[in-house]
Amino acid sequence: MADVSIICGSASDAAVADKAKKVLDDNGISWDYQIISAHRAPDKLDAYIKSSPCRIYIAIAGLSAALPGVIASKTDKPVIGVPVSGTLNGFDALLSIVQMPKGVPVACVGVDNGDNAAHLAIRILNLTKK
Repeated sequence: MADVSIICGSASDAAVADKAKKVLDDNGISWDYQIISAHRAPDKLDAYIKSSPCRIYIAIAGLSAALPGVIASKTDKPVIGVPVSGTLNGFDALLSIVQMPKGVPVACVGVDNGDNAAHLAIRILNLTKK
């Protein structure tokens, strides 16, 4: 069972995911990695969320960055969104992630900052150890 599920909306986001994987590996945290678009494969995303035993999601997406919010709307587990830089330097993705409606919380780290997403996931996991 992976503690953290890292989901990218596109294969082009893999470099950001690699940063998160390294931090998790360095800290002995198990992870699973998927590329599932909220727009192009919504049924696959639904099935994955329903079957995943993970404790935290790291959702990495650019442009409209709907992936973190879609995941948060389908689970009560923590979701950490990572905006990916693009044509607007990631500002569009950042706003898409932080402007969630009440009751659908998504934590957000800086643009392309997969490292901090993993560090935040570790801190959340550590809450259950105390």
